[in-house]
Amino acid sequence: MARPIVGITTYLEAARWGTWVREAAVSPHAYARAVEKAGGAPVLLPPLSPVSAGDHARRLDAVILAGGVDVDPALYGEAPAAEADDGDALAAPQPHRDRFEVALAQAAVEADVPLLGISRGMHVLNVAQGGTLITSLPAAVGHDRHETARHVVTISVTSRLGKAVGDRGEVTGAHGRAVRRLGTGLLAVAWADDQIVEGVELQGHRFAVGVQWHPERGADNRLFEALVDAARP
Repeated sequence: MARPIVGITTYLEAARWGTWVREAAVSPHAYARAVEKAGGAPVLLPPLSPVSAGDHARRLDAVILAGGVDVDPALYGEAPAAEADDGDALAAPQPHRDRFEVALAQAAVEADVPLLGISRGMHVLNVAQGGTLITSLPAAVGHDRHETARHVVTISVTSRLGKAVGDRGEVTGAHGRAVRRLGTGLLAVAWADDQIVEGVELQGHRFAVGVQWHPERGADNRLFEALVDAARP
């Protein structure tokens, strides 16, 4: 049986090899490795024109919206923050990537293509469905525990996420933003101990799941296996 083809979104950054410095589509190798281990065939998706998003959705068997720079607050009606919570300058938004990935998420939802949003990718999915984000999580919750990489989440046992990975787990993924208002059709299915949303699912879709953490960084590959299984004919 042919492996399902899984598209993985990428950064567009200056990259160096030898004496060359060129703009390149780049991705942490952990994403591709997790997809291959789960039985899928990974392909990288450079953030090009949003017009191409529909073509990707029609040709791919599944999509991963990968992590990265925070989504531009202008896309969900918030003012940009001048600096991070620790006083450092925030990384500049990447409008080209935002536009492409929001269009890709919307196309995948419309075409019922299995979709997994990881960290930033969960935020993209939420914004694509009309939701909003908390732009300064420590200010909203009064502590900085979400900036610690390892933390425990509780997961709904009846959700696709819970059926894939269980009802509770220690996960990896520091973050300074989170879901504020859920997008249309999305349900919260995982939470931190302060009830900040750590996982979402789209109702009525074959498989559209977003998680706040980075499953590709750990040894548990069950979430990628669930995505690949959903992508099989």
